[in-house]
Amino acid sequence: MRMRTVTAATTLAVLFSSAALAATPAFADTSALLPIKSTGDIVVDGAHQQVFISDPSNGKIVVTDYAGNVVRQLTTNLSGVNGLELSADSGTLYAAVRDLDAIAVIDTATDTETTRYTVGDKPRSIALAGGKLWFGYGGAAEGNIGSVDLAGDQHTVTLDQDNSWYSAPILDAAPGTDILVAGDQDTSPASLTSYDVSSGAAAQLAHIRTDGSDVSDLQVTPDGKDVVVASGAPYYHQVYRTSDLNEDGKYTTTAYPNSVAIAPDGTVAAGSFAWYDPDLYIFHPGSSEAVRSYDFPNTGHSSGADTLAPAGLAWAPDGSRLFAVTANDADVYSLREYDTPGRAATTVTVNAPATATRAKQLTVTGTVSSTVPVPADEQLTVTRTDLDSPNGKALPAVTVKADGTYSFTDTPPAGGKVTYKVSYAGDAGHTAASAKDTVDVSRAKPTLTLNNNGKVYAYGKDVKFTAHLGTTYKNRTVEIWADPFGSDKPSKLVKSGKVDSHGNLSVVLDLKRDTKVTAKFAGDARWQPRSVSSSVGAKVSISMSVSRQYKSKKAWGQTYFYFHKTKNPLFTTKMPYYGGRSQRFDFQVYYQGTWYSDTSQYFALATSGVSQVEFTGNHKEDVGWRFRVRSDYINGTSGDTVNSTTYGAWKYFTFTS
Repeated sequence: MRMRTVTAATTLAVLFSSAALAATPAFADTSALLPIKSTGDIVVDGAHQQVFISDPSNGKIVVTDYAGNVVRQLTTNLSGVNGLELSADSGTLYAAVRDLDAIAVIDTATDTETTRYTVGDKPRSIALAGGKLWFGYGGAAEGNIGSVDLAGDQHTVTLDQDNSWYSAPILDAAPGTDILVAGDQDTSPASLTSYDVSSGAAAQLAHIRTDGSDVSDLQVTPDGKDVVVASGAPYYHQVYRTSDLNEDGKYTTTAYPNSVAIAPDGTVAAGSFAWYDPDLYIFHPGSSEAVRSYDFPNTGHSSGADTLAPAGLAWAPDGSRLFAVTANDADVYSLREYDTPGRAATTVTVNAPATATRAKQLTVTGTVSSTVPVPADEQLTVTRTDLDSPNGKALPAVTVKADGTYSFTDTPPAGGKVTYKVSYAGDAGHTAASAKDTVDVSRAKPTLTLNNNGKVYAYGKDVKFTAHLGTTYKNRTVEIWADPFGSDKPSKLVKSGKVDSHGNLSVVLDLKRDTKVTAKFAGDARWQPRSVSSSVGAKVSISMSVSRQYKSKKAWGQTYFYFHKTKNPLFTTKMPYYGGRSQRFDFQVYYQGTWYSDTSQYFALATSGVSQVEFTGNHKEDVGWRFRVRSDYINGTSGDTVNSTTYGAWKYFTFTS
């Protein structure tokens, strides 16, 4: 037999994609695997709704749609591709190709390279500012900054604009501004420098040695006022004024910050390399308290969860989506997309009583809470789901109080499980949220009876069973189930229907085994479910035939079979077969007006249901004596318990000389 196999890559794809999707429905709208071995940078093209991710190890740029589906892979001579930058109109993508000392220029409408600028050694990061494309370049002890004049026809490259860097710095600038900020990725403590590039040259504004380690990522705020820095330490995201690089606040996150992305409205996404803590925090501009946080799932095999890639965050230009590149312990990368992450996460609670009486008023309370308080007088929608309204019934809206609490009363018209769902639609600053709670509302106990309990019937008897249902609300349907004894015959629905005008539903059963008959009422909105049972017995059919006699005749009030003393009578018994079943053979002798039991013995039935017993012995001594025999089924001792005890008819015989 041949075995079907799949490649390891396919196996990983199936494993990790399914695990991620299953683990993060509450957080990410999409999560898709990326065909990369490393990540350098990520940018989002809002005009064409595509995401670009550089993969230095594979020398390619992966292009996906917003759902993470790969639409193209740019692989032509891009060895060591790292930093990415989009033009203001999203029409052009610039990519620093480190191993080729070049910047590739890509048309985002066609995702094809149109030209390439030869620049300084090992370009790492690029940024647009003051009408030029700036790049950090240089290997160890050779860091520098250069620019490309995009306005001129020759696209002049100017190198050696600040050679004070240990290695190629990372750069960023706010779109449309003249402020450029650079940070050192390879020193600790790290250097940070801001420049005014309005003149076309990089004029230093300020320079500091931070109190943090090497810079993993940095981004300038949209107004150009501040720069947010992600360093391995300290364990928060630092904020500096670009004008003088003095501290200007911080965003409290967790250990090993490694990514930052700022939306056009100033909302900050700050990420860290965190196995066991939240990985991603969302802040309103200037607020040190996160309005929302995300903890990535674990799609690998270690105890720690997936982690955020360095510089692995990017916003859609309209701020509606945030993208994150993550990896698990097997270096399987994913692109995660979050809708409206700038909204503060909202939680709704619902507290209803555990039990209640139908048609009596009850009170439901709860809260609406968020890291950013929900405004008072917000309206909540309430839906009640019950047996009368299985699809839900809208109740009057409820208003949130100033302290975030709410309450309402309701009189449940239906009994059973009644669920109250309270929903908050959300607003520009808050996510939607909902919650529910269930009340067990009382229902009356209906009258339900079933006849024939305890009766025993002949084998194969047609017996009428009648279920009677008393007063109910809407449901008048009754089911009748028959469960014959024996594991080979399961319980079976034999009739289901509405009771008649007298409340009765009947069925006729052909009884061949002891049977438990059950009538079931499923209940309705005002009457609880109920079932009743009747257990009835069914005897077996037993027949016995006699052979080897020389005659039979009426004697002593019975029909007697006469045997010569040289013949052994043969008695053949027939009864329904069941696995392991035996007949009990009873033998009696008549003496001075009384029948005396001589012996009783069990004989197995063949699968045909036949059992033959031969009466042997010295029949010379039996001449003149009167005998009788019968076959019985004894519940329990005949090998099974599926029928009621049954005694066969006596057969009378005697011997002659």
